[in-house]
Amino acid sequence: MKGGAIDFLTKPVDARDLLGAIERAVAKTFTVQRDQTQATDIQGRLKTLTAREVEVFALVVTGMLNKQIAAKLGIVEKTVKVHRARVMEKMRAGSLAELVRLADQAGIVAKP
Repeated sequence: MKGGAIDFLTKPVDARDLLGAIERAVAKTFTVQRDQTQATDIQGRLKTLTAREVEVFALVVTGMLNKQIAAKLGIVEKTVKVHRARVMEKMRAGSLAELVRLADQAGIVAKP
């Protein structure tokens, strides 16, 4: 099991049990590969962000307002709006909720 086994079958093996174990193993492999592909895609998107955009991204997903982010970073609110828009575009997020999910998947956590 530690080596990555999905299931444990005892001999003699029933054909239905064997097929079920194979189906579960294939499904798990598919899920793992899909998750790895998504993680690689998200990391690729993150690499397109500038250092300041990463800072803004991390603060936006904590729920801070543009005004609060501007004060924290020592920049004007309009600049935060520009960075925020670029983050949304580069991360291909259609909403703040989607951006938060992407941050969670990427492991981005910032304390307000």
